Order: sequence, then C-alpha cells, then structure tokens
Amino acid sequence: MRPALLAALLLAAFLLPATRAADAPKRTPIPVPLGHDESLQHEVQRAIDRGIAWLLANQNSNGWWTTPDHPAVTALPLVALNGEPSGKYLNAPTPAIQRGYGFLLASAKPDGGIYATNMANYNTSISLLALMSANRPDYDAVARKARAFIVGTQVDFGEKGRLDTPFDGGVGYGNKYSHSDLNNTLVALEALHHSKRLVADRQLAGAKDLDWQAAINFLQNCQNLPAFNKEPWVSGDAANKGGFIYYPGNSMAGGVTNSATGRVALRSYGSASYAGLLSYIYADLKRDDARVAGVLDWLRANYTLAENPGMGPQGYYYYVHLMTKALAAAGVNELETKDGTKVNWRREVALRLMNLQKPDGSWLNDNARWWEKETPLTTSYSLIALELVWRGL
Repeated sequence: MRPALLAALLLAAFLLPATRAADAPKRTPIPVPLGHDESLQHEVQRAIDRGIAWLLANQNSNGWWTTPDHPAVTALPLVALNGEPSGKYLNAPTPAIQRGYGFLLASAKPDGGIYATNMANYNTSISLLALMSANRPDYDAVARKARAFIVGTQVDFGEKGRLDTPFDGGVGYGNKYSHSDLNNTLVALEALHHSKRLVADRQLAGAKDLDWQAAINFLQNCQNLPAFNKEPWVSGDAANKGGFIYYPGNSMAGGVTNSATGRVALRSYGSASYAGLLSYIYADLKRDDARVAGVLDWLRANYTLAENPGMGPQGYYYYVHLMTKALAAAGVNELETKDGTKVNWRREVALRLMNLQKPDGSWLNDNARWWEKETPLTTSYSLIALELVWRGL
C-alpha cells in the first residue's frame, strides 16, 4: 500500500469516532447507591477478610467447627464464607469449604434431618441454609429431604389441623423438646424461605409445604400485641407493646407482677423482636400489617447497639446478626427512633462490629449465654451481618 494512502486511511480511522459522536449510543452510567460510602465499604471488606481468615485457620481437620455434635455450628461458617462479597469462595470453594460440606452431608440421617443426636430441627434448618447458600445442584437431593423433615416437625398438638394451643404452628428443637419456640421457628422459616425452589419443579408440585397460616398464628402468640394475642401474660404497656418473647408464657427478659392483681406481664426483648419481624417477613406479611407495624414500632423505640435490649450482653452477637437481617429484609434504610432521629443503622452496625473485632480477626462475647463464647459462632454471626451491611453501603 502506498504510504500516502495508508496515512489517509489511518487519519480517517482516527477521526471517525469524532465525526459520528452524535450518532453513537450513549452509555448508561453505573448507578451509585444513595448515600454510598466507598471508604467504609473498603474498611468493612477488610474486617470481613480478617474474619474469614480466622475461620479458615480454625477449622477441625475433619471439616467441622467447634464440635461434631452440632452441625449448625459448622453450617454457619459455611454460610459466612459463601456470603463473602466478591463471591470468590462461592465460585471456587477451598478445601476447607469442601471438608465442611463433606461433614454436613455425612451428618444427614435417613429421615432427612441433619443432626447428631439432638436439637434436630435447629441443626437441620441451619444446615439447609448452608446447603442452599452453596448454589450446588448436587446438594439438592439432601436439601430436599432436609426441607421435608423440617416441614414434618411443625407443632400441631390436639386435633390435627386445628389451632388447639398457643404453640400450634411453630417449630421447636425437636427430639425431647416437643413444644415450639420463636428461635427455632425463625430458623425453620428462614430455611424454608430460601429453599422454595426445591419444590417449585412440576414433578414436585404436590410436595407438602408448611402450614404458613398456622406459623403466623404461633408468631402472633409470641407478640405483646393485645389486638391479636389474647393470652393472659400479654403486655400492652408502652415498654412492651409490639415486641416479642421466646415462646407463649416465657420471656427470657422475665416479667412484671401487678401487686394489686398478681397478674404477670412478660417483657419484650431485642433479639426476640427482630426474630419476630424477620419471621413475619418470611411468612409474607406486609409492612402495613398491624403485627409488622407493631414490632417495628417497638424496635424503633428500643434501638441500640450497646446491648441486646432487655437482655444486656446476653446473646449480643445474635441480636446484631438478626437486626441486620431483619432491617435489610424489611427494606429499612434509615430507622427513625422514638425521638425522631433517623439512624443510618448500616453504618452504625459496621462501626460497632469493626470496633469489637479481636486482633486475630475473630469476634467473641465475654458473656457465655447461648454459646457466645464459642468463637466460630460469634465470628459467623458478625461476618454474615457485615456482608449484608457491605451490600447496602
């Protein structure tokens, strides 16, 4: 090609984008979330990286964390690892993750439960969450049996199909613990919610599902809301109205006795109330439902990251874990407190958990209640919370 012709062609190619700029399609800018805080997001990622490094360094060689007697305490670290924001552990599972899933699969029973000897429902529900978080079709057969196991343990005392007792419709620990409670009901509903695709296939259209209306009935029987709960212990005073207790007739926060009548009103508390809100969301109750609005009102009035309201340091990391899940699921970006202050709760949760992180990357509660001196448990709670926060920053 002649040098003059080559030069002319190169010049035309160079000028072409400019001469046709008006005709070129405009690129849509990548949207940045309102209030996006890139700096804090990087700090949260660093805390997540350190926490995950601790988990990976502290797994038993047989695949479990803490104890082989409770698969749930292995399942929670797996959920945390799969939730890492970049997806690197989900897309390329490490040998540690593969060992963890090997342990969970080996813990599956012929009846579909995933447990060792007790707390069958709790262990199975958390394990099912871990199986679903892996997004592995080869786990579906075990997960489907686990789902059916959980559905089959819904409490129904007295005549089947009737709500004869306040406990009907909920889920308990299983085995020797026959009655339902709010914590086990929450993890069951969460596992069933996230595993709905397992029964969405046409061939499985007739698969038995939970009686969700009965579950809602149990939930309202744990709520201090006189319009929906007629149990004698229900408190309608401002300090408790709308909040939740552990199970009908029992609050971990205790009660208040009326000196004149002798009536005992049970106190609402933080972790139970976030568990109630999250359970209502999984049961598909809407924001304008009076039961959802009631618990949100109690949570606004009792917002704090200094403690688990009503319980002090007991169950603190579980409380923060549930707060993050519940407010994110409810679509609450700013929580308006009782004095009208609008709180950026994601930022406050991030700063609080980063300040509580130990030098080795883990989290640990000085109060041992509800296993919170078991570092893999509290570290997993914190990681799952931070991963949700990261996605909303």
